[in-house]
Amino acid sequence: MQTDTFHWISSFLEAQSAELGAATNTQLAYGRDLKDFDAFLAGRDLNFADASRADVEGYLVYCDAQGLAKSTRARRLSAIKQLYRFAFEEGLRSDNPAIQISGPGLDKRLPKILTEAEVDLLLAAARSSGRSRSDQQRNTCLMELLYATGMRVSELVSLPIAATRGDPRLLLIMGKGGKERMVPLSPPAREALAVWLETRDALDEENRLARKPVSRFLFPSRGKSGHLTRHWFYLLIKEFAVAAGVEPGKVTPHTLRHAFATHLLANGADLRAIQTMLGHADVATTEIYTHVLEERLAELVLERHPLANDGRRNSAGKISSDGQ
Repeated sequence: MQTDTFHWISSFLEAQSAELGAATNTQLAYGRDLKDFDAFLAGRDLNFADASRADVEGYLVYCDAQGLAKSTRARRLSAIKQLYRFAFEEGLRSDNPAIQISGPGLDKRLPKILTEAEVDLLLAAARSSGRSRSDQQRNTCLMELLYATGMRVSELVSLPIAATRGDPRLLLIMGKGGKERMVPLSPPAREALAVWLETRDALDEENRLARKPVSRFLFPSRGKSGHLTRHWFYLLIKEFAVAAGVEPGKVTPHTLRHAFATHLLANGADLRAIQTMLGHADVATTEIYTHVLEERLAELVLERHPLANDGRRNSAGKISSDGQ
């Protein structure tokens, strides 16, 4: 990659971080996407500075030919558009060759649904899973907090212990872009947190007496990050699914986040309140859960309504004689 191209990408990512508070994972994804676009342009003896609209469109055709998913192609186009918007604003280019390009239409995907009964089974599995009593307490706290707050898994595993001090009815969460939000805790979550905090404080005291470092995270680990990783928790929740007899394919940290939102909505919670608790910048993102609920209600009608039984209707759609 040429030096000027590297400068474009690094300057763009620095601006994203400084002005928009873009998360590390987002910056890494943008960086990978833009490097791939740069490699495509280099194959045509071009670079970011002289690429035209036709070149950007050619890259999208190339991505489609590779069999990349619509969501991946849409993300790459978004990265390219934002790069050129930045370049225009910074005077690196006098035009934006990507401004009028439309992205691939995304398939509407509804999140997988966990029922309240399935979540109860997962929570029960967490309470009995672990090599020690402290492991079980930690696992219970992880699951109760996730289901009670709808946190992103990255927010959960990196939760500072300081965020849990103070009012036990509320939890302070640091979300995307460094934005803080307060989320209420359910009684089971408060109880699980109190038990785990007592254990954590005892472990910290042991470390102090042994002159060992004390972690600032609620869920510490010996790894480089100092806290449990998303991958570790992903594997752990799969173990809970197997132990609970819940289909592992539909159980991930993110489906617990979905469960939090759909179950709240089903029980009468306000969509704006759910938006705030999830940390969504736009309520349109939260509205996916209204579609989930509508689909689930439709399924219930088709499966449970007396007239859903084929024997109750004839082929013309009329109620049979035994049903009057």
